[in-house]
Amino acid sequence: MNKNKKKSWADHYTHQAKKEKYPARSVYKLKEIQSKYKLIRSSYTVLDLGCAPGSWSLFVSEIVGQSGYITGIDLKKLDIQIKVPHSLIKDDIFLIKDSKTIIGAPFDVVLSDMAPNTTGRKDVDALRSFQLCEVALEVSHKHLKPGGHFVCKIFQGEDTHQMIDAVKDCYAACRLFKPKSTRKASNEIYIIGMNYKLQQSV
Repeated sequence: MNKNKKKSWADHYTHQAKKEKYPARSVYKLKEIQSKYKLIRSSYTVLDLGCAPGSWSLFVSEIVGQSGYITGIDLKKLDIQIKVPHSLIKDDIFLIKDSKTIIGAPFDVVLSDMAPNTTGRKDVDALRSFQLCEVALEVSHKHLKPGGHFVCKIFQGEDTHQMIDAVKDCYAACRLFKPKSTRKASNEIYIIGMNYKLQQSV
């Protein structure tokens, strides 16, 4: 991306993130979710799927504190310092989903801000996003505590309702949330599952 495109893509949230020393504007989406639903608390253990460049993990660290724990998973390396107990796993989420153990598990909250590499075709991008959500939900089945919470970004498409129904099946409450900080051109939305109902082994 050239400099002119970067400047045109920058907005109030981009500048605010830089001012507050977060790596990306996406932090404000999680801040809005947290403000409304209070999913994360002090001392919680949190799994951050697709954690790069680190804004969500950084914000989570401010809440959970030294008595909490954060595990982040991404193919990319993080260039930030997280000052609470944490682990950063550089690996493919499609491989991690089959892991029987993950450092920090079981978790109070599983977060996924994962997004596919976009193609420009909304149907293809929505399908790839759905596949990532499926993986995130599988991971939550394996590593989330009973009563825990789940947040997952999805690009809206034909399969969105299928994912919503899957979350409804295993959480006591399911909510859809589109943060104000989401770019107007984006068709992303967050599916939030609250109070996980323990499943049989998946």
